[in-house]
Amino acid sequence: MPRSLKHYPSICLDPDAISDKLSFSELFGRKSPVHIEIGSGKGTFIINEAKAQPEVDFLGIEWASKYYRHAIDRVGRWALKNIRLLRTDGATFLAEHINDQSVNCVHLYFPDPWPKKRHNKRRFVNQSNLEQVHRILEPNGVFKMATDHANYFGQMQTVLKENSHRFRIVEFLPTAGARTGEWVGTNFERKYLKEKRPVYTLAAAKI
Repeated sequence: MPRSLKHYPSICLDPDAISDKLSFSELFGRKSPVHIEIGSGKGTFIINEAKAQPEVDFLGIEWASKYYRHAIDRVGRWALKNIRLLRTDGATFLAEHINDQSVNCVHLYFPDPWPKKRHNKRRFVNQSNLEQVHRILEPNGVFKMATDHANYFGQMQTVLKENSHRFRIVEFLPTAGARTGEWVGTNFERKYLKEKRPVYTLAAAKI
């Protein structure tokens, strides 16, 4: 029988209750570097990073309810104070509720590739969203991406090339939870590596 998932209200944000820009210092009760993960899934990456970097605060945004509930349960059981989670559309939330130059790093790992050509416009990495990522990042802040989808990776490269006046490509360093042969250490990455799929990574720093 599956273990029941516990809810931890102190970890969760209600997007409907946020009418203006988010104050990270008020949210976390301190002034620290902030990382945002778009599509935090069940929380594997964000938990490992928060444990490895207690001096950094993390905001995870997830749309899928079942993954979001798993992440809340896991973060709560670890009693991590430097993570907050919310269930909403990542692109909209960045545009409407994140202040200029307030984020140190944005993470996007194995996003929905929307493989059908008519759905490509739904991909997160596009001109509009990249402009928002650039806006919220601090100077030299980094946008880190990983995907198993070659076509989507090509789109990421193209969009960044078209924004070379905003970003410069930098080395993608493995994250805290990555095991040998991994880049990010998420559930999706481990699944794809078992299936012998290639993993493509890209990191870009704000100019």
